[in-house]
Amino acid sequence: MKNTTFELSPLAKALAMTTAVALSSQAFAQEETEVKEKDVEKIQVTGSLGSLPGQDVESVFGFGKSILETPRSASTISQEQMERFNVSDIDELVAFAPGTFTQSFFGVAGSLDVRGTPGETYFRGVKRLDNPGNYPTPIGASSRIDIVRGPASPIYGPSKIGGYLNFNPKSARAAGGQYLDAPTGALSYTTGSWNKSILTAEVGGPTSVAGKEMGYYIYGELENSDSYYENTQTDQTILQAAFNIDITDNLRFEFGGMYHDYDGNQVAGWNRLTQELIDDGTYITGTAQSLDTDGDGSISHEEYGAVNIAGNSFFYVPGSSFTDDEATELMALENVGTTTLSGSQVLVAPDDQLGNEAITFYFDTIYYSDNWEIRNQFFYDSYDNINENAYGFSQFHDSWVVEDKLVFATEYENDSLLAQLQISPSIRYTDFLHGDDFTYEYFNRRDLTMPSSALDRRLLSTRSGMNYDNYDDGNYLDIGLGVMTDLTWDWGLNLVLGARYDTIDIETTSRQDLILPSARIEGNEGTPVSAEDTVGGWSWNASISYELPFGLIPYITAAEQATIIAGQGAEIGVEQLEDGAFDTSDLFEFGVKGSLLDDTLYFALSSFEMERTDFSSQNTVTNNTTNNKGTEFELRWVVNENLVVSAGYTNIKVINLTARENGSQFGFLGAEDLSSLTDPSLVFGGNVIGLNLIGEGFANTDARKAGIPENVYTVTATYDFQNGYAANVSVVDVDEVASGFSAAVTLPSYTLVNAGLSYQAEDWSFNLTVKNLTDERYFRSNFPDLFGSQVVLPELPRHWNAKFTYSF
Repeated sequence: MKNTTFELSPLAKALAMTTAVALSSQAFAQEETEVKEKDVEKIQVTGSLGSLPGQDVESVFGFGKSILETPRSASTISQEQMERFNVSDIDELVAFAPGTFTQSFFGVAGSLDVRGTPGETYFRGVKRLDNPGNYPTPIGASSRIDIVRGPASPIYGPSKIGGYLNFNPKSARAAGGQYLDAPTGALSYTTGSWNKSILTAEVGGPTSVAGKEMGYYIYGELENSDSYYENTQTDQTILQAAFNIDITDNLRFEFGGMYHDYDGNQVAGWNRLTQELIDDGTYITGTAQSLDTDGDGSISHEEYGAVNIAGNSFFYVPGSSFTDDEATELMALENVGTTTLSGSQVLVAPDDQLGNEAITFYFDTIYYSDNWEIRNQFFYDSYDNINENAYGFSQFHDSWVVEDKLVFATEYENDSLLAQLQISPSIRYTDFLHGDDFTYEYFNRRDLTMPSSALDRRLLSTRSGMNYDNYDDGNYLDIGLGVMTDLTWDWGLNLVLGARYDTIDIETTSRQDLILPSARIEGNEGTPVSAEDTVGGWSWNASISYELPFGLIPYITAAEQATIIAGQGAEIGVEQLEDGAFDTSDLFEFGVKGSLLDDTLYFALSSFEMERTDFSSQNTVTNNTTNNKGTEFELRWVVNENLVVSAGYTNIKVINLTARENGSQFGFLGAEDLSSLTDPSLVFGGNVIGLNLIGEGFANTDARKAGIPENVYTVTATYDFQNGYAANVSVVDVDEVASGFSAAVTLPSYTLVNAGLSYQAEDWSFNLTVKNLTDERYFRSNFPDLFGSQVVLPELPRHWNAKFTYSF
């Protein structure tokens, strides 16, 4: 694979070489100890913005194969692409990578949904703690994003079936810093709608320690921004540092880390959901009746438990069984009316908070001996998280993980065969402390045209220290061994084979003394309950591809991947352990990739089916039990030195296997589910829960997962005028989709257009981007399987960002 090189000025060539060295020397890549000047000259940054898949990507199989050569569906988004298109969070990656449409996790862009199921985040090729919505992944602090669809390599350990995002931090440029003549860096400031304010600074270069050549790179980011949504803001600090040092000709250290302190809040969106609210913004107003009997300004668990605001029966079936007579008197709203609601009026109270402190550290030791590379990767990741929402949900995590992975890599080459081998023993220890509080979670009591008050504000467990639904303290130790080989014949055939075995010791304690009596294990009077188990299983991967002489590479991949089923705070509870905390998933994928027009056009077409094998073992937040089928298409084309375009298409159908097996799925029922009720204001002061039935005669006939559109189309284009100016546009077209599992409310299809203009001078640059250029009115489903009939997230209207950068 090669890039078409365009004529650049001497200064641009110098900048291109600097950038190329930085990008090609990622901290987790397997490379030679020294980079000769002639090797640097082979890598050229051209008008492609790094969009063509000619760069080695270790995050798929670990063999340094390019995306073109890798027999899996994967995409990489370069720093140049992210800067040109002003990509600010992971939800925007859908424009560049098929299969990555992500539902709203209460407005927090934590991790991607990949192929319709929650994905994972890796840091330089090592798995981080789960982050479905604990904090936004700081995409602006990355130098490249790799997105792999389907499970991780057996070398990387147990993973989810859908796929993952591999985060390459900006500080990973340290390796390139060793080969610069002097320090280089940049300062930038971003402003925009709703008082956006982001300041970044970065510097890297060569130095020496005790006579040893060393590279360093340091990156910092400060943000203090308001939001379109009421009572919402973002304050965060990001610090990254990385250092690479050659100890001898055969020994190198790579070490560094990231500190990320985030302070914001979740956004539940609109409550009191009806189809009329979606269609024209008509909202049912009215105040809930007071339940705060002691007058302290909050509704305690005991005050909620003393009344019936769930209806005269317990579980209901949408469409028939809930009538006016089922509603209790206290469920009804008072002073009922209607109004037109703005998208900024959302279910957030002034003292709601989502705070997260994440610390990540790595230390890699790379040693070369004869024809072997021996790499020891030490990795640490932690978060201390607090999440509080006045409507009745609170949660905390204090969890950390440490992993040490040893990779022995070698290769053998004869006249026709290049054989690569990796052997990797690893040990990974996770420690968790987690509590959440959700039993009395009432979205509809708050009238969004009025401030939060004692009518809807609940006393949260994170503040009272009691009445949690779960309070789990424990750990698990994973000891694994993986082996992979890559066999490539010079006549075009390639085989990638791998296997892994993991054994995991799990210990967990449920603090029954700190949870609600109704949430305790049956018969328990408040005594902590502990459990432990040892689980284990195999993972394997088999891929075959063949490079045809005219630039096409068809491939087939089959895999079985072990999965740890942990929760949002990496926890495994006692009951989860009993239900099953370890499972396997299957993938079958086939496709074709191609590089045409003198390697200026890349495309990939794939079809896949993946399935969790144990339908009864799942976590609804982090690891659903689903069957996923679909087709993905990606095209990237450097038309000429001015124009770069890309296109993508995703077709997917996701079936919830647990719901299909049971014939129903539990959920919070909304106004459109209660067709026998004459007026939904009769229940908005409470909560109706029930079983969404599946099959003929019901809106959801086949247990289809809500919130995931069947078809997504994307197009991007950027034009460089070769005088410093460049323009870009991206278009994402999304099918209509059900808001919740019952399919009672439909979110309309939409077309989202972003456009921008940038200017690059000798040492400064400017980028102006208008997002949602046409001011499209659109929505994303918010935790659809459980809450999709009651809440929905109205997305941002037209807004703008402007970024000023000074480089030196």
